[in-house]
Amino acid sequence: MTTLTHGDAQDLLERYKRAWERRDPDLAMELYHAEAEVRLDPFEEPARGTNEIRAIWNDVAATQDHVEFDAERIWLVERTVLTSWHAAFTRRSNADRVRIRGFSMFELDDSGLIQRVRQWAQARVVGRDSTHRAEEVSDDDGR
Repeated sequence: MTTLTHGDAQDLLERYKRAWERRDPDLAMELYHAEAEVRLDPFEEPARGTNEIRAIWNDVAATQDHVEFDAERIWLVERTVLTSWHAAFTRRSNADRVRIRGFSMFELDDSGLIQRVRQWAQARVVGRDSTHRAEEVSDDDGR
């Protein structure tokens, strides 16, 4: 990919949205370079490489339901996609409804795959999802 266009940035965020809303780690991993780096919190160490990034997406699939994601604004600076966004999901364990507002920076490699992600986000529990039945948490015996 030689020149990144605003349409390419929109396509990337649409694919990201699809992966998160479907809670599909395989679909999500198609977005990342094998040696990518993801920092979901500026004060924590980043997840690096395929295994650590897949662990993030596996956790999303296991713990979230009824996911919504929308990019509000998209900016493009050379090979970097910047976006302000909002999201919401239901915690599968207790039916808490969580809303998030955030800003992300996606640095892309020459083939258009995500090489580095930086995210700044604030999340709040805003109530309970009455359409969702919280999952039972089993003990170590699997009961």
